[in-house]
Amino acid sequence: MQPLTLIDLFCGAGGFSEGFAQQGFKVLLGIDNWRPAIDSFNHNHGTNSRVMDVLELKDDIAKINALPDSDVILGSPPCVSFSSSNRSGKADKSLGLTLIETFLRVVAVKKHQPNSCLKAWFMENVSRSAHHLPEFYTFEKLGLSDWASTHDIDPAAIAVQIAGNMVIINSADMGSPQSRKRAVCGEIVHIGHFVVPNKTHRSIKEDELLPLHRTLDDIRSVLPRPDMERSEVAVRDPNYSHVRIPQSQLTDHFYDTGLYRTEWLNSRHLKVNHPFMGTMSFPEDGSRPSRTITATKIGTSREALIYRSERDRVGDGEYRTPTVREAASIMGFPISYQFLGSEGAKWRLVGNAVCPALGRALAATLLNGLQRPINEQPEIRPLGILTGVLNLNTYIEKIFDEQPTRNKGSRFRRHPFKNGNLTITLSNYDITTSGASNGQWLSSVQYGNGDGFPSVEYPDGFFDSMEPMIKKLPNGEEFLQIINNGFSERIATASALQSMYEAQRSFDGYLEPTELIEEVARLAERFDPDQELVGQGDQVIFRKLLIPKRQILALYAVNKIASIANKR
Repeated sequence: MQPLTLIDLFCGAGGFSEGFAQQGFKVLLGIDNWRPAIDSFNHNHGTNSRVMDVLELKDDIAKINALPDSDVILGSPPCVSFSSSNRSGKADKSLGLTLIETFLRVVAVKKHQPNSCLKAWFMENVSRSAHHLPEFYTFEKLGLSDWASTHDIDPAAIAVQIAGNMVIINSADMGSPQSRKRAVCGEIVHIGHFVVPNKTHRSIKEDELLPLHRTLDDIRSVLPRPDMERSEVAVRDPNYSHVRIPQSQLTDHFYDTGLYRTEWLNSRHLKVNHPFMGTMSFPEDGSRPSRTITATKIGTSREALIYRSERDRVGDGEYRTPTVREAASIMGFPISYQFLGSEGAKWRLVGNAVCPALGRALAATLLNGLQRPINEQPEIRPLGILTGVLNLNTYIEKIFDEQPTRNKGSRFRRHPFKNGNLTITLSNYDITTSGASNGQWLSSVQYGNGDGFPSVEYPDGFFDSMEPMIKKLPNGEEFLQIINNGFSERIATASALQSMYEAQRSFDGYLEPTELIEEVARLAERFDPDQELVGQGDQVIFRKLLIPKRQILALYAVNKIASIANKR
């Protein structure tokens, strides 16, 4: 039986095609406008594809006709303008829609041409893209009016049906060790609509006779530690247990991805103490599927994946980001799969890919609909020649001698903790207007965890009026003694605070502002371990009747930081 064939538009490194190849499909062609993507696609799928912009097919029927006729057409149009990072809805969607329409134009021609062999098409995109597509596309809408008339088809007829053929699929439900929700649209031609693949795994909340979602620990517990020495011991693939390669040939894994202390501290703050977003795990929770792998390797953001390092270090290098190989395995790529290019290119190739598990599930559903056999054990290409593949392995521990710095005039906003639906904030700009830093430090209180909740700014010296209230609190006088004898002396001038923040280090015996806020948190928690609620008495400072004691202490300390810095 001849294998079914496919072409892959916006192919990237080839994750979508890989899933189909694991079910025995033959990959004919990949199209992408980025050299590292095409090089990676060719290396892993054995094609001679070339760099090409899919938009060349937008108005050129001849180029569409020149594409190989295949049983399946795959596509994953770039999704930046639809992504969750553009939740405000202000991003320009026109290019994203044009790319989708170009893909569907190819599908329409190949599906409706005489003697078509097309058996299915599938398109993957971020979940939010589903809100921007119409129920269907006519030939006219796809710019195919003349083509349709030439083939005795009404240009107003439906060329591609979207409504009813698009669903949101979580790759974790298909066996990927990663929670990655994507909109999948497509059609099995002889059936006339999309067929949702059966789940292979379930969440802990679902009552089904399926195994639980695979987890991050399922990957990390099988891959060797990144700090291991070179060895010829066989490494088992964490996703494909029948695949083994020598450890010495496991690429892009044995190098040090440790983060500077300032980097992982910033990420931790954004994950566990964000001003108006929920709490995330720090470091990553290995008992659950990994969070979504992104296309940018970064260790300072809320979205960063961060692990505790296997190396015995405190501070710099105590935490790390995943290696490229770990990220690829989390996506579901075999350990024999190679990514060509620099470290940044490899991360982009991995993060932009379609999970092979999703492709494999769609391929199996198509094979079942065609009454063709399904591979119970995925077909994995053997490890190929590594000549020309830039291997990130160094087997060397990182030296932390280039402390990252921030840009001149960088804005600062930190609060010690969220408690009682309040945040006490130190900033070097007015957070209500989101303006630029003006050299002054401000103390304010936000009432609520959502963006746009009321915010009240307190003038310099306000801490003096709070002392009578604090002295009435249990251990309040001891708290004031510590703040006024030791802590206050470590508050620098406003300009020095800014300089330390930009340099991301303390100097001259003063504390850098993020460290000041951390010290405020430690002191407030020390003097209010039980998170006691207290009344304000005769002096009304907050807009609530009962206030967490630690927030009263925090406001005193934060206002003192701003007051001393601005006065000095």
